[in-house]
Amino acid sequence: MDCVAGIDVGSLSTDVVILDRQARTVSHGIVRTGASSTRAAEEALAQALAAGGLSRGELVSVVSTGYGRSSVPFADRAVTEITCHARGAWFLFPDVGTVVDIGGQDSKVVHVGPDGRVLDFTMNDKCAAGTGRFLEVMAEKLQVGLEEMGDLSVRAGGEVTISSVCTVFAESEVVSLVARDHPPEEIIRGLHRAIVGRIWAMVRSLGMRGEVFMSGGVAKNRGVVSLLEERLGQAVHVPPEPQIVGALGAALIALEQ
Repeated sequence: MDCVAGIDVGSLSTDVVILDRQARTVSHGIVRTGASSTRAAEEALAQALAAGGLSRGELVSVVSTGYGRSSVPFADRAVTEITCHARGAWFLFPDVGTVVDIGGQDSKVVHVGPDGRVLDFTMNDKCAAGTGRFLEVMAEKLQVGLEEMGDLSVRAGGEVTISSVCTVFAESEVVSLVARDHPPEEIIRGLHRAIVGRIWAMVRSLGMRGEVFMSGGVAKNRGVVSLLEERLGQAVHVPPEPQIVGALGAALIALEQ
């Protein structure tokens, strides 16, 4: 069968979504980007093709996105991640008005209009503050699994204040808090609160628009999601696999070709 693929080459992971001509998801693949964006794109595509029982020849169009989108030599077109996240979010949740995407090394807030069009956006791409990489560093420092942080945060009986979301400064704060025997779950909740504070500042500068949808790997962290809902005063909609929303948007654009 003829299919299309969207490839999102991010700083930490490379994600692929394959759709059939009816815009149904055939399969997806997620791999670590590592040192080579081109190799990661090949590996993620191979994973998705194998999962769908497909060959490369059955792909009629491939669109790349993400910071490494120009490193995919077999892509027919490259599209910005802002456009792809908006399109993917709207496809999954047509009532979306605001998309919050926290990726590996950047975060974005996007206003989405009819048909998934981008109306406005703001983006932090100057440092890893409050991103997936920030949480990875803190998990290593606290010696907990990255996937455990959300549950630990939700179960925390209290929290400590983290005054900075700069990765270097926050790491020093965490070391000091550990030395003073603060419970890890309270430190983690404080870290999540700091991340949400940064996202809230972005939302406030852009303004709230309608229903909120969250994409990116950090959306898997229910500690961050619950604190963001508390701060925004409304529900945050998270899809079953938030990490592939950008790749899904790229695949939908490929389908239009």
